[in-house]
Amino acid sequence: MTASARRSTALAAACRWLALLATLPVLALSVLRAVPVEWPVLAVQLLSFTPWLAVPAAVAVALAVVGRSRWLQLSAGVLLLCHAFWLFPSDTTRPAAAWAGATVPLTVMNINSEFGEADAGGIVRLVRDNGVALLTVQEHTPGLQDRLSAAGLDVVLPYRISEPTNDAGGSAVYSRYPMELVGHVPDTPFKMPTVRVMAEEHGVVAVLEVTNVHVLPPVDVRVAQWRSDLAAVGRVAERPGNRLLIGDFNATYDHAEFRALLGTGPDGPGLVDVGTASRSRLTPTWPMEGPLLPGITIDHLVTSPQVGSAGYEVRRVPGTDHAAVMATLTIPAA
Repeated sequence: MTASARRSTALAAACRWLALLATLPVLALSVLRAVPVEWPVLAVQLLSFTPWLAVPAAVAVALAVVGRSRWLQLSAGVLLLCHAFWLFPSDTTRPAAAWAGATVPLTVMNINSEFGEADAGGIVRLVRDNGVALLTVQEHTPGLQDRLSAAGLDVVLPYRISEPTNDAGGSAVYSRYPMELVGHVPDTPFKMPTVRVMAEEHGVVAVLEVTNVHVLPPVDVRVAQWRSDLAAVGRVAERPGNRLLIGDFNATYDHAEFRALLGTGPDGPGLVDVGTASRSRLTPTWPMEGPLLPGITIDHLVTSPQVGSAGYEVRRVPGTDHAAVMATLTIPAA
């Protein structure tokens, strides 16, 4: 065997081993993604990063080709196809049909303020510059509320339903239009109020019930409460009417629990994750600061299927590890 042939053989062997090493974690996480059971906390956390596994899957395919291994090419190719399918889910996340009657547009925005440390001026600028008519805040504190008022938010959005705390449990909803408190999602550690908003444009009135969502993160022994919180939010959405679930779900589309909340099964379109429906589900919303982790999408706008949406955006806000998410909804008239 010539020296060149020996080098080629050695390269192929090395690539086969590297392809195998790249394939194994992809295979493990693919099993977790494909089987919708109540996985333990570490598996739940790993599932958040499912979209990033398309990268080693593609690398494994390339290495398998160089390594001249057909079974590795087939295995890595199947895994890559699975991840491509999960990256671009089907149209079950889109509204069933465009609403034929009169509608009222409403630009909405959400921000998790990270213990009230988000830059109040930055939040108010986003609200003003984008014509936001409804703002929801998680981890709302008395200090942030005072800073938002000083920055002029009360002038832009004069209606407020606020329950600030000095920990992560506080919440607030600011609105251009009148609103009333309907209730709270029961049995949750964080405050998750539902408010009824009366939006109006050119004499047309639309009613939207908005739930300010803040689900407990799936860490340590709290994964059971995380599941309970998501299920409780899902039950709120089962009520009739125009609905918006907006906030920090601490879950991605790759979690079976979040997909169950959406109800994207064979019985109908269920709820609509606006980011996913706009083909932006891979735009991360966390972490914007802090841990050096691959970005994931855990902040969501979720609507009932008759509510339309456009202009979905993710924007950074200084001082918080969460991005702001916003979109313009079209709400069927009352």
